[in-house]
Amino acid sequence: MRTDFETLKTLASYTIDNLKSKGIIKFDISDRENLIDSMATEYGVCFATDEDIREQAIEEVQEKMGDDYLPEDITETEMFNHARKEIIKSFSGENISGLYLVESLNQISKRMTDFLIDCDFIEDVFGSDEDIQNFLIKKIRSFSTKKN
Repeated sequence: MRTDFETLKTLASYTIDNLKSKGIIKFDISDRENLIDSMATEYGVCFATDEDIREQAIEEVQEKMGDDYLPEDITETEMFNHARKEIIKSFSGENISGLYLVESLNQISKRMTDFLIDCDFIEDVFGSDEDIQNFLIKKIRSFSTKKN
């Protein structure tokens, strides 16, 4: 499965559902979609999707070849495949359900805890930062697009 912003929205929905069911966050249900979009956008800083990697590889090939010499289907070129593999390698191969970690899982949990505390769509957050971060690490690690 190829990952894109919809995958980040699925991760956000999964995270929100788990946080709510454990009583860690309280929010007005009418704000759920806005909360999902907002959290997915924040996750976009933490993870690279297949779509992000594709776009980055195309940019690298365009820089190297110049616009005048680009093949019609750039994604079929050896240069594109090489650029894509190098980008993926830069993430140390670390990924969760096709989402490549831009930051460590520990950094992601801290970022997302801060997000929860500062988010206008969340009325209240319960638990210590450390407890929330540990919960997020566990839940993010167990995320699977196939199950969710």
